[in-house]
Amino acid sequence: MKKMWGGRFTKTTDTRVEMFTSSLSFDKRLYKQDIKGSIAHTKMLVKTGIISREEGAQIIKGLVEIRDEIEKGKFPFRTEYEDIHMNIEKRLIEKIGPVGGKLHTARSRNDQVTLDVHLYMKEEISLILEMIAAFQKVLVEKAAENIYTIMPGYTHLQRAQPVSLGHHLMAYYNMLERDYQRFKDCYDRTDMMPLGAGALAGTTFPIDREYTAKVLGFSKIYENSIDAVSDRDFIMEFLAASAILMTHLSRLGEELVLWSTSEFSFIELDDSFTTGSSIMPQKKNPDVAELVRGKSGRVFGNLMALLAVMKSLPLAYHTDMQEDKERLFDTLDTVKACLKVMPPMIASMKIKKENMEKAAKGDFTNATDVADYLVRKGMPFRYAHEVVGKMVLYCLEKGKDLYSLTLKELKSFSDSFEDDIMDYISLQNCVKSRKSLGGTAFEEVEKAVNKARVYLESRENPLDEKICV
Repeated sequence: MKKMWGGRFTKTTDTRVEMFTSSLSFDKRLYKQDIKGSIAHTKMLVKTGIISREEGAQIIKGLVEIRDEIEKGKFPFRTEYEDIHMNIEKRLIEKIGPVGGKLHTARSRNDQVTLDVHLYMKEEISLILEMIAAFQKVLVEKAAENIYTIMPGYTHLQRAQPVSLGHHLMAYYNMLERDYQRFKDCYDRTDMMPLGAGALAGTTFPIDREYTAKVLGFSKIYENSIDAVSDRDFIMEFLAASAILMTHLSRLGEELVLWSTSEFSFIELDDSFTTGSSIMPQKKNPDVAELVRGKSGRVFGNLMALLAVMKSLPLAYHTDMQEDKERLFDTLDTVKACLKVMPPMIASMKIKKENMEKAAKGDFTNATDVADYLVRKGMPFRYAHEVVGKMVLYCLEKGKDLYSLTLKELKSFSDSFEDDIMDYISLQNCVKSRKSLGGTAFEEVEKAVNKARVYLESRENPLDEKICV
């Protein structure tokens, strides 16, 4: 099979090499972007007089027909043509004759492939932003339903202080907001057009890169041709943002796994988001949450793999960079799958409010409030901390909790205790009294929920494609 680049070679490519070097199995998903970029490139070639209007019309017609063939499953993909770019160009020449060979004027596969990825990622990042926003809305509404649901807050996975479940859920909302902004920032650096860089040095033809960028909807153009073909920062940045997002989803997944156990029994996941056991009839397993937790590892691995590929690569293009797409595509598929399944799982889960509140009463979660009470009576906090620590030890020895201590017992630790202590350290008061900005007080959580609702309603995805080819 004669290669499009075969003029310099005297031997045919070994079939083993063809199989080894081919990227068609994964880069054929870029066909829409490849054709879109080729149509824009053709329009530019016509505009600058590099090819005639008639030739441009033939090329564009052929490209549209090829796009239809691919979408109808009738396109003859050939591994020996290496990649999606050469498959489309070869098919174009078969359809319209030698004029199809003019399409590649003033461009290289080096700037062509990175253009395709830029276009593809712009669309995908925009979709991910929409999915994150949708998940945020689910979290906010679930938080709104549980502003007054009290649960134990944890540090070191030990019960620490009582908090509002709504407050806990809003923590994930805020994590996702940072994820949203990271992907939005990544979009800004993806929204750069590399086409026109050629193989690495630009071209001798009088091309109009600004026109091509406008047709394709890019806001910026790479200013250095070497950088344009060798840059994979935007992919690494996307993988890094994805890894952080998956860290957040994994943390939430882990909590769902823990909370759904009999030991915690804080929630019950809906049957439609759980699975059973092949041997144990009683089992209801949180497989979805576990898979989200597990899939974070493959995204972390994709990031590390691409960092390793790019490390120490001299400028400009190397075939090593072909390894970027499998890492990118796998991450995109994984992130979107997780963002698709988690919102309905959260929305449908049952909250066991009584169990949460019962747990919040245990393990002296109001101990800090007892210390705060003494501080309000004039005692230095460090001394108050020590006094309450001794009270907890006393309770542990007597099998009591702080709620059950008599006033006489309390005064044996400090004369500052009065009859109002029990109201002060009640579970409700422990939560509602934490009114500092960003605290767990019911009114603060309600403010956060309302603010988030207004923000999400007013925020539109600014990244939708405005210009189509």
